[in-house]
Amino acid sequence: MVVLLCPVRGCGEPLARGARAFVCARGHSFDRARSGYCNLLQPQDRRSKEPGDPREAVLARRRFLDAGHGGLLLGALRELIPIVPIVPGGLAVLDLGCGEGFYLGNLSSERPIEGYGLDISTTAVDLAARRYPDVCWLVANADRVLPFAGASFDLVLSLTARRNAPEARRVLRPDGRLIVAVPGEDDLIEAREAVLGEGVVRSRVDGVLADFAHFTVESHRTLHRRELLDAAAIRDALAATYRGVRDSERRRLDEITAMDITLSYDLLIFRLRR
Repeated sequence: MVVLLCPVRGCGEPLARGARAFVCARGHSFDRARSGYCNLLQPQDRRSKEPGDPREAVLARRRFLDAGHGGLLLGALRELIPIVPIVPGGLAVLDLGCGEGFYLGNLSSERPIEGYGLDISTTAVDLAARRYPDVCWLVANADRVLPFAGASFDLVLSLTARRNAPEARRVLRPDGRLIVAVPGEDDLIEAREAVLGEGVVRSRVDGVLADFAHFTVESHRTLHRRELLDAAAIRDALAATYRGVRDSERRRLDEITAMDITLSYDLLIFRLRR
């Protein structure tokens, strides 16, 4: 079992996981919410009263994925997970910046996984815990020191989320894998051009490679599919993935009934450099 560590500054003792709270040997206690998640976020690790994606963006992402538009990336992850060496009891998987839990939640329902999802947004983690109770969902800052012992995970996921290379390296087991997904250079380009006036092709791959320079790239795939989206789905996609739609841009969106939209991702697999 993955060892959770107390996040209180200067502590770091293992956390015993109970039905109602996680408690360390020094008496630091973290209650579990009714939905099942545990909030480990410390005051020094937050920059606002409600950190993370705004509630509107979280709900937009859930609607977009629930409408069936997450299949492209989910399908690729289903194919890739078997590359990780099989271990007794199933893979230990960490999803950094898990959002509302769609990807890890679905994967954990399909195969033996000891899953951990971590995000700084309480709204997102609460939604994840309510829908996917078999995963351990945590509120914490994925940019800071992660509340896990070293070499805990067989697989770490960073799916269109913030990237914390030093901590990903620390918590990966020696033969583990890191999977990073970022929006492709033409992701939502038709919607961005028609609604936001920002139809710019921009690759994020060089940034990923720079962030994970101390890993070895095992493979790089580009996922690409066009889907017919109505105006509501376009609005949700832009709200969840980019900056959303400003009032001055709503007229352009209101003129759209449906569009063929490109969904694309760059998907990279890394292993620890030996």
